[in-house]
Amino acid sequence: MTKREAAGPGPGRLRHLGPLIIGFSLLGLGLFALHHLLKPVDFADVIAQMRATPLETLAIALGATALGYGALIGYDFWALQYLEKKLPLRVVALGGFLGYAFGNTIGISVLSGGAVRYRIYSAFGLNAFEVAALASYIALAMGTGLSLVGVFALAAHPSALSGLLPLSETTIRVLALTGGLGTLGLLYALGISGRVLRVGRFDIAMPRPRILTGQMVIALFDSSMAALTLYVLLPAGAPDFVTFLAIYATATMIGVITHVPGGVGVFETVVIAAMPKGTPVGEVAAALLMFRMIYYLLPFALAFVIVSLNEARLAGGWARRLFGDISEPMRPAFKAIGGMVPWLSGAWAFGFGAYLMAVSILPTVRPLHDPDDLVGLILLEGGALVSAVTGVVLVILSHGLIRRVTGAFWLTLLTLGGGIAAVMLRSFDIESAALLTLGALALWPFRGEFYRQAKITEGVLGPAWIALVTIVIASVALFFVFIHAATPYSHMFWFDFAQDANAPRSLRAGVTGSAVLVIFTIFLALKPSSKQRPQSMAQALRLAGEIVAGQSDPQACLALSGDKEFRFAESGTAFLMFARRRTSWVCMGDPVGDARYFDDLGWGFVEAAQQASCRPVFYELSERHVPFMIEMGLAAHKMGEEAVVNLTKASLSGTRLAGLRTAYEQARREGLRFKVLAPPHAPELIAALKPISESFLKHRIGQEKRFSVGRFDAAYLNRFPLAVMWRGGEPVAFAALLAPGAGKRVAIDVMRYRPEDAPALIGFMFFALIDHYKTAGASELSLGLAPLSGLGTRRTARLWDRFGPLMFRHGGAFRSFDDLRAYKAQFGPEWRPRYIALPVGVSPMVAMADVAGLIAAGRGGLLRRKAG
Repeated sequence: MTKREAAGPGPGRLRHLGPLIIGFSLLGLGLFALHHLLKPVDFADVIAQMRATPLETLAIALGATALGYGALIGYDFWALQYLEKKLPLRVVALGGFLGYAFGNTIGISVLSGGAVRYRIYSAFGLNAFEVAALASYIALAMGTGLSLVGVFALAAHPSALSGLLPLSETTIRVLALTGGLGTLGLLYALGISGRVLRVGRFDIAMPRPRILTGQMVIALFDSSMAALTLYVLLPAGAPDFVTFLAIYATATMIGVITHVPGGVGVFETVVIAAMPKGTPVGEVAAALLMFRMIYYLLPFALAFVIVSLNEARLAGGWARRLFGDISEPMRPAFKAIGGMVPWLSGAWAFGFGAYLMAVSILPTVRPLHDPDDLVGLILLEGGALVSAVTGVVLVILSHGLIRRVTGAFWLTLLTLGGGIAAVMLRSFDIESAALLTLGALALWPFRGEFYRQAKITEGVLGPAWIALVTIVIASVALFFVFIHAATPYSHMFWFDFAQDANAPRSLRAGVTGSAVLVIFTIFLALKPSSKQRPQSMAQALRLAGEIVAGQSDPQACLALSGDKEFRFAESGTAFLMFARRRTSWVCMGDPVGDARYFDDLGWGFVEAAQQASCRPVFYELSERHVPFMIEMGLAAHKMGEEAVVNLTKASLSGTRLAGLRTAYEQARREGLRFKVLAPPHAPELIAALKPISESFLKHRIGQEKRFSVGRFDAAYLNRFPLAVMWRGGEPVAFAALLAPGAGKRVAIDVMRYRPEDAPALIGFMFFALIDHYKTAGASELSLGLAPLSGLGTRRTARLWDRFGPLMFRHGGAFRSFDDLRAYKAQFGPEWRPRYIALPVGVSPMVAMADVAGLIAAGRGGLLRRKAG
């Protein structure tokens, strides 16, 4: 490890934390501004206003919300039209509704709209690029549509923002009309002409006029219904609907631009500030609070219940008998959603924790029958304290739920039971008790998803947790000040125990809950980190070798290269291999060994990297592990495809290989010979092959690769078979072959030849190996990775041009990656995707640069390769 690596977080880490810090800072500023606006408001009046809302008004708001979410699904429909993809309408409706219900309310990456859609739509054939394009299109369509609706509404009623902008109403109208009509005209012009709009580094192809028109109609209806939901809840004195539509669109866009989760605080501040003078601020606050509950929390709860019920239906039993079985067309969608359960459950528990903390500082609604009842007073005080503490415990347990820890699930149910008892003791709050009971029942069908036997608190402490704790405590403090602002503070608060002492009781409960959260965080910070049982490299390699010997995946053999660290399962029957580069911990390939321990190994690796203030990266993952990466909160990017020849079906006699077959036979007639030699190898053979390797490195690549490929080392080569080609008794090329276990699956690893003979020797080697292992009864032969075809036209092309030759085997003899892929395609391989998984928000280019550094053995290796 270099000094820079040991020094801890550097500029890259700060850049990664930058958006998090800015987002929380803006959230704090928004909450502070909102607190300033709500200073004169009495919380009791807000609650009274909410309770006094007519049922018909609530019905209209609920109806507008339902229509609005129906319109939101239209974005998915038109996005699929744009991408020329066809999915069943029921699938689109499910993906759209769940995407918006979870993404709008929570906004965390794993439960964002794009992540939810990826799970559902990929089950019906869409790949990661197509889902990413769909999500990007929806984001652009929603942003553009909402902006245009707001601009034209502002043009109709410029007075909506005249109090917030230093411009006259005429100027606002002219600017709005010019901007709106100009944008709309540009969009249709580009759609009709088929030209591409270039914005910075991005090229945006406009949809056809039919799709664009449909999208505009959806945007207008969606914005109108969302605005109507809030508008009907506003008090008398609010502006007319068209004027308010401009206010709503502006507040929403400002919330989006600031990147504050859900626009909390920012949205409310803009709406309140834009209301006409004389509008009761308390009634506006009540309307905004009900809007959040109806338009955000209610759809989230409904979506959670849908997932819960369908999880129960998939498991059979009472749910299947009561609601029937899930239809076969929809079964893949609901099975795909199961991967979101841990994050959903964590968000669910966190929400109930926040609710209990809020309940603990609310004034007692129901007085005691006897003011002198000491037992009743103790229960009242105890109920408030227990509510606060159970809320904090649920916040802590939410992290364990995300990590699928069994103990966290059962403790969450137990804690919810404690919360039910607490709210009943505090003020016989039947409504809160019923809500918590329903929450526990909704969690029950997910019990099978929590199977990890791990510490609940493992991996909790980190920058995100510290920020979250700070926000929770600050929010509790602001909420307390807002509720009890009319009560002057006194030091006697702490000792005022009475039935009507609501403020003192709330203060004690809030401080107790916050203290528990802070003490827990300090405990984690001071707790010695548990490290893996130390092993010498020789011991680790010996144990890894024993596990590899029982495997069939050739990639597992790279564990024996001697340049990696290991994390072993406690059973000693599985491991993953990794190396460190700057602030990246890069895991090479899939976990190896007993598959029962793969999840624990993955979680342990991610948590250990995060505790070290580093980013976990998984390189060259197979497709079967991608869903698990997403469950851990990582983003998976396709980085290449492995060319694997199915030897049970392969044929060397077709017209596709006629040229190679002719060249192969010609080379044999000219004296070229091929043989596969089993290990161990004679020192004389290794010595004879060394000049070939040195010549190859000197003229083509530079120094030895590492990490993702083997190297010329006698100890390493003696572990594997060698395919050697001779001409006139002199070796001219060779390849190390990875063939663990019974040798049914084989991969080409180190491959060296004299530069002047390439690519003819490569073709001869591939041809001969296919013929040899087909005859030997092997099932498949891997020809190595090739980058995605067409990557040169993507914005990641510079990355591949810079680092690609380091990462893809046998690439030095070809002018481009397309040539390499086309060459391997002659052998009719199956193309198996390989992925790189990394934390959301980290650029794949940054991670690839670190991987390239590992493969090139550091910056010096990279520079030498470029010079070569």
